[in-house]
Amino acid sequence: MKNYIERYYNFFPENILNKIDTPAYVISEDAIEYNCQILKRVQDEAGVKILLAQKAYTLPVTYPLISKYLYGVCASGLWEAKLGYKHFKKEVHTYAPAYRDDEIDEIIECSDVVIFNSINQLEKYGELVKKRGKQVGLRVNPGHSEVEVDLYNPCIPGSRFGVNPDDIEGEELSIVDGFHFHALCEQNSDVFVRVLKSFEERFGKYVNGLKWVNFGGGHHITRDDYDLKLLIDTLKDFRKRYGKNLDVYLEPGEAVVLHAGVFITKVLDIINNGVDIAIVDSSAETHTPDVLAMPYTPKILGAGDWNEYEFKYRIGGCSCLAGDFFGYYSFKNPLKVGDKLIMLDMALYSFVKNNTFNGVKLPSIVVISLKDGVKWIKNYSYSDFENKYV
Repeated sequence: MKNYIERYYNFFPENILNKIDTPAYVISEDAIEYNCQILKRVQDEAGVKILLAQKAYTLPVTYPLISKYLYGVCASGLWEAKLGYKHFKKEVHTYAPAYRDDEIDEIIECSDVVIFNSINQLEKYGELVKKRGKQVGLRVNPGHSEVEVDLYNPCIPGSRFGVNPDDIEGEELSIVDGFHFHALCEQNSDVFVRVLKSFEERFGKYVNGLKWVNFGGGHHITRDDYDLKLLIDTLKDFRKRYGKNLDVYLEPGEAVVLHAGVFITKVLDIINNGVDIAIVDSSAETHTPDVLAMPYTPKILGAGDWNEYEFKYRIGGCSCLAGDFFGYYSFKNPLKVGDKLIMLDMALYSFVKNNTFNGVKLPSIVVISLKDGVKWIKNYSYSDFENKYV
């Protein structure tokens, strides 16, 4: 496919989307498989193992498909570890900035690898992990990141994440099976090359004593302009330098489900306050919080930038937050009440970050395929909201 817009028209047919009530996330299994086939190529050609980062995408009904291609999942704590253990049924690698005494036993039970963020946590729990027959990892700070938004940059001064070389100089690390770092966010392989160079300068002398290294997530491998050859060559060269018995892991989240989901919302009202505003039955604050946190403007299928087409609208959400807007758009035809808007790239981070601020209803989650049409629906009701508090 020449570009990602073609992917949407291929994997999200209008006749299927028209049957789905709003608001709803719609996930295409065909699009996920398209991505997984690219990731499998990386695994096969570079000799590495790829894990699904559940922090970006957690939908167990699609795990049987993804597990046909990937080696396992990574988890950010107990609940994700349990979910991956139960539903993905392959490797589970768990990392958290710190662990609780009342959760560590269950985390070890559900994990194949437990990764620690500090020497303190390693000394507190590492032997326990080893005694249970699981592997021990240590997160390191590679010392280089090109993430422009500080909110998402794990290597900024004062970061909470990973040890520095001075922290482990002279420490007994024989218990450590592998090093983990994460320093990318939606970036191409040229950035990874520079991060890897910094990692090797800071920690390369330890690598020959390890069983594995994990280069984290943020690798936008399935993006149309991603340099796959550079990634594969870089990984192959790394394995040549340190020996092919060293396992190398990547743990992308977005790349697994990039362009594999849409969010459908409906226009409820159109008002004017110096600009035409379309109020929809969803909320950036509650349903797509990264729109406000990043911030960014999600693409809408068929819509353009503010000055691209004749009819201009600011799309506003249904919460009481004054800044609850998805963005400024233009359309070829005027919007009217009842029109459906299809927001793109909404499989990643969207429904995993949902909340019910203002009592706004959680959207449905729908899984589709070209062969079967609508395959699975998760609907939320008032009781889901009530049970959170009662």
